[in-house]
Amino acid sequence: MESSSPYAQSVRVLAIGGTIDKVYFDAKSDYEIGEPQAGAILHEAGVAFDFVVESVLRKDSLAMTDEDRTLVRARVEAAPEKHILITHGTDTMTETAKALGEQTDKVVVFTGSMLPARFRQNDALFNLGCAVGGLQALPPGVYIAMNGCLWPAHRVRKNREAGRFELIAG
Repeated sequence: MESSSPYAQSVRVLAIGGTIDKVYFDAKSDYEIGEPQAGAILHEAGVAFDFVVESVLRKDSLAMTDEDRTLVRARVEAAPEKHILITHGTDTMTETAKALGEQTDKVVVFTGSMLPARFRQNDALFNLGCAVGGLQALPPGVYIAMNGCLWPAHRVRKNREAGRFELIAG
C-alpha cells in the first residue's frame, strides 16, 4: 500500500499502459511505455486512501488483443478491492471497458491521457483526479473519466478529430 488511512476505501490501480505512462527515448526519437505513473501522482497528491498499483501490461492500446482484454477482466475480478482505477490508452479504452461487461459489485473507472504524465503540461493529473472522484461517488459499474466528465463506459466514444471523449446520443 502506498498510503495508510483508516477512514477511506482502498483502491487498486491497474496500469495497462498507454500515453499516460509513455516516456520519450531521445536515442530512438520515439516514445515507449514506461513505469506506471499513477502511483507517483497519487503519492504526490497526498491522497487520504490506501492504494496499490499493479502493472498489468505496458502496451499502447492500439496493440491490445482480445487476450489482453481477457487478462484485464480477470485482474478486475480477482482484485479484493471494490474500487478499481484502470489507466489505459485512449484509443481502445472503450473496447476494454466493454470487455469487462457488467461489474455488479465493483466500481471500475478507466482513465488515461492525451499527453504523457511526465510532460509538464498534460491532462493526466486532471483525468486521474476526476477518476478518483468517480470511484468515491459512483455506484458499482464500469465508467470512463476523461476531459472532466464521468460517463458509463457504454455511452462514450473518443472523438479523434476533436481530441476528446464525448457522450454517445441515445
